[in-house]
Amino acid sequence: MILHLHLVRHGQTFFNRYNRLQGWSNSPLTDAGLADAAKAGAKLAGIDFAAAYCSDTTRAQMTAERILDINEAAGHARPRLVADMHFREQCYGYWEGLDMSMAWFAAGAPHGCRTYNEIVAKAGLAATRDWLKDADPFHDAESDAEYWQRVEGAFAIIAANPGLHDGDDVLQISHGNTLLSLAHRFGGPELDLGERPANGSVTVLDFDTAKPFDQALSIVSYNR
Repeated sequence: MILHLHLVRHGQTFFNRYNRLQGWSNSPLTDAGLADAAKAGAKLAGIDFAAAYCSDTTRAQMTAERILDINEAAGHARPRLVADMHFREQCYGYWEGLDMSMAWFAAGAPHGCRTYNEIVAKAGLAATRDWLKDADPFHDAESDAEYWQRVEGAFAIIAANPGLHDGDDVLQISHGNTLLSLAHRFGGPELDLGERPANGSVTVLDFDTAKPFDQALSIVSYNR
């Protein structure tokens, strides 16, 4: 079964505005964030969604409800929104809510890197998670293996939905670093991965539920 997943990065939050790491922590949408959600809803108003998923964070749920409001007003049946922790952003542990540049410096400095992009360039995306966990005095931040195990669980939840059929469109509210991670893992060299996807942007993935996760996703469009 092939599903067409429309992944929307949640609208801007106050932590986004303040350049703070926001994984499992919660921060409400700003006025600009509500506008981000409405803009995404307008882009997706013509799509008939068979299902809708988001993380159990306020920012994701608010974004999802705004998009579904617009979609319903356009004449589509409203699917039940499923909110689950498997759809959360990466857990940053001790570094949650702290300035992003400070956190990535703490993770990368012992390895000769000062920024997130320097870590990726030197050691790959997995190192951004593993080094941040190493730098976490409580080691609560997710390692790369822990992160992908949880994310794979999110796609398993979608695949197990008995109400979905081949060719269905599915709405999924996602998060900046998760979208970037999916693009690194499943995208090609044509994608611009220098920055996280914009708040309210739409990324479309085709999900083949019959394949192993490593082969199941292909990127149709990114950060639109």
